[in-house]
Amino acid sequence: MKRVSGLYDLGVLVVAFVAAAMFGHVPAGGFNVSRLMALRITVSNCLLFALLLVVWHNLFIVCGLYVSKRLTRRRTEIYEMCKASLLAAILLLVAAKTFHKNMVTLTFAAVFWCICAGLMVSGHMVASALVRFLRSRGRNARFLLIVGSNARAIEFSRQISDRPELGYRIVGFVDDEWAGIQNISLAGYDCCCDFDGLADFLRHNVVDEAAIYLPLRSYYEHAARLVSLCEQHGIMIRVDTEIFNLRTANNHTNDLDDESQLPVADHSINMWPAVAKRVMDIAFSVLFLIILAPVFIGVAILIKFMSRGPVFFRQTRVGLNKRQFKIYKFRTMISNAEQVQDQLLSMNEMTGPVFKIKNDPRVTPLGRVLRKTSIDELPQLFNVLKGDMSLVGPRAMSMRDYKLFDQDWQRRRFSVKPGITCLWQVRGRNSVPFDKWMELDMQYIDKWSLWLDLKILAQTVPAVLRGNGAA
Repeated sequence: MKRVSGLYDLGVLVVAFVAAAMFGHVPAGGFNVSRLMALRITVSNCLLFALLLVVWHNLFIVCGLYVSKRLTRRRTEIYEMCKASLLAAILLLVAAKTFHKNMVTLTFAAVFWCICAGLMVSGHMVASALVRFLRSRGRNARFLLIVGSNARAIEFSRQISDRPELGYRIVGFVDDEWAGIQNISLAGYDCCCDFDGLADFLRHNVVDEAAIYLPLRSYYEHAARLVSLCEQHGIMIRVDTEIFNLRTANNHTNDLDDESQLPVADHSINMWPAVAKRVMDIAFSVLFLIILAPVFIGVAILIKFMSRGPVFFRQTRVGLNKRQFKIYKFRTMISNAEQVQDQLLSMNEMTGPVFKIKNDPRVTPLGRVLRKTSIDELPQLFNVLKGDMSLVGPRAMSMRDYKLFDQDWQRRRFSVKPGITCLWQVRGRNSVPFDKWMELDMQYIDKWSLWLDLKILAQTVPAVLRGNGAA
């Protein structure tokens, strides 16, 4: 859930431009809407405006409007939006002079800026109020780990706890034994682990962000190790700006009362395409569920009458930053398949922690058809609607498989939502070795874009038609 939507900002820019065109310049002979619009809606003007939208969007990214704003003061947000919209107005004026567009005058630009700034600030404040309300009731929570237990770390935790609308849950503190470590328990928190136990703690707990409060001169080695571990797990890192005397660092510094935090490594998708990705997930999953409703009904009837057990298979999977959720599939195996899996481990044909058998004796005759055609995956559309999964993303791992991971770099795949399909599915699926599979997941995360998602979705269809589903 984002506090700043790039899609909304683009809409605001369009509205502000149209309003400025209507009221920011009155042609000779008086105000006439039809005459004004007829003169200005030309191919060249439309192309220039489309180009300006792209430039404006990237300008807003540079101004930091699409990074996490949980710890940013409201007046700082307002200032950033006013500054960004002012730069957009100046850019509009410069572009108009460059391309000799007389319609854009100084008054036109001033009206554009006033409307743009007003709509951006008011719209974002309403959205911010709604999001804060939801976060104060436990929705959209992010789990924060604090490294260090000095006075500033304790004060930071207190300020976070006093602001439930920020949506943070403090997992605990990380520190070695020292004279002041009892301050953690006095503040009402737990010391999760020492530095030696940090790697194991990250493997088994949900952590979205880590805030570093360490004297780096004496704890540089610990801080460097922490940063490396968080990078491997895809965890956002924040540092106390006072450590580096960065009180005036830049507009990406987050202020919380008297505390300042600088996000130095954020592996999540923070820009407006993430909003578009979620919109696409919802739209496509609803569309597919409606179109495939007869298939759901027919498959459910066949499963119920051809074998004993429930229609749907539910299993705990590991999702975003190791959050656990229940995945839904059509049942393709006997009802006690998980109980007898240990007896078949010697038949496993996959490398790494994944368990796959080409001719698995637990699979029912109908199940083989469902797997071959990937129809058994369709109920995961409900997981997409719930927000536990995306249409495109790394495959959701079972708890058994996750516990067998032996390299931390592979766990970065859990820094994004799992998906129904991804590069692994369209490039061979079960024929891809485990290490190559993990590399493909990293490639997807590092090169993610909406275009890549659409490309993978398009490639999934012929992959399924070729029978690349699980046998």
